[in-house]
Amino acid sequence: MKRVVIALLLLGAASIARADAGRLTLDQALQIAMEKNRDIDVAREYGKYVQGRYLEERAAALPQLSLSAGYTASRDDGQPPVMGGETTMYTSSAGLSLSQPLYTWGKIGAAIRAAEAGLRTAGEELRAARQAAYRNVSVAFYEVLLHRELQRLAEENLEQKKRHADEAHKRFSAGVATDYDVLAADVAVENARPETIRTANQLRIARERLRFLLAGEDEGLDVEGSLAVTPEPVPEYGDALQRAMARRPELANQREKINIYGELVTIAASDNKPRLDLKGGAGYGATDSSLFDSSGPNWNVGVYLSFPFFDGFRTDGRVQQARSDLEVRRIEERKLADAIALEVRNSISNLREAGEILTALAGTVRQAERLLQMAEKGYEYGVKIRLEVDDAQLNLLQARSSLARASRDYLAARVVLAWAMGVAGE
Repeated sequence: MKRVVIALLLLGAASIARADAGRLTLDQALQIAMEKNRDIDVAREYGKYVQGRYLEERAAALPQLSLSAGYTASRDDGQPPVMGGETTMYTSSAGLSLSQPLYTWGKIGAAIRAAEAGLRTAGEELRAARQAAYRNVSVAFYEVLLHRELQRLAEENLEQKKRHADEAHKRFSAGVATDYDVLAADVAVENARPETIRTANQLRIARERLRFLLAGEDEGLDVEGSLAVTPEPVPEYGDALQRAMARRPELANQREKINIYGELVTIAASDNKPRLDLKGGAGYGATDSSLFDSSGPNWNVGVYLSFPFFDGFRTDGRVQQARSDLEVRRIEERKLADAIALEVRNSISNLREAGEILTALAGTVRQAERLLQMAEKGYEYGVKIRLEVDDAQLNLLQARSSLARASRDYLAARVVLAWAMGVAGE
């Protein structure tokens, strides 16, 4: 008997696990997004790209080695008789060459520093993608909760209308209600049906959007959570802006781009400056001909100076372009800072508004529920008319719907403010 009980408990636990398999909490949804979100995947690939670019630029400072080998056969029938007439020659060679820049007027160092700044931009790109995914998934999650609550309210309203219709039919059968009462109750039922259809479709759309942000999770995806929230103090604009200027990944990314374009100015300015290169080689060669044979090792080494002191002002043009690009990036930084300041200000205003609305609606639902109870009791005792009951039901439905939307708006505004300050999910 004990084994049977244990087996039944395990079977029940397994069925519950299967029932909850498709229901995600907000933390679980965010974890999936950090692993599967497409924008985050793109940011990771960008990190690999800039890593390769860094390796490419660093290679210019390292020795360049190349190995060459060859074999040549030739015949010359135009030689004079004194030279033996026709001449046949076989030549083979193999060698290793070396090239090492010694001085490039800062060009290589600037390229490496620009590539290192590019690596840092990849990190900021990844942070930006993660924060945007955190914001979008959180808002989509709250949207599912909202539409699920609205669907529940619509279904409750429909069921309540059905109960009133049944009561009207019973009262009509008892002779205490008119045809008008019965018809009005039936019409109220039919008018409540479209809202249940509409809210069910909106819930389905909200779930699909969340699935999209989670890179196509299971078809039966659903969420688990509540919209219940208590408003918290709103941060001061100055403090929030200071955090945003220090933490927003887009702004940090733009600053690194300014560093990159500053190094590009140095690179462009070095094109008409002197540079020194060390070049050398070592190998072995052999020649076999009808006239002579020779073979042996060979080598060479030298330091070479190049100085393109006049290139038709081409370098001056490139420097001017690079400086203009640098100034554009600085203007874009100031523009981005202004946009972030506006986002922070709007986010604080939206959060404050949502919190005040949520506080104002806190007691409205309880009052509407009490009003409906009083109207139904009055209608039961014949001191209230049907229209007053309908008005009370409508007021309660609107109060609950408004409270659900206010809770969603507050939760979403709180997440958006965290994103605007550059701390979403961190």
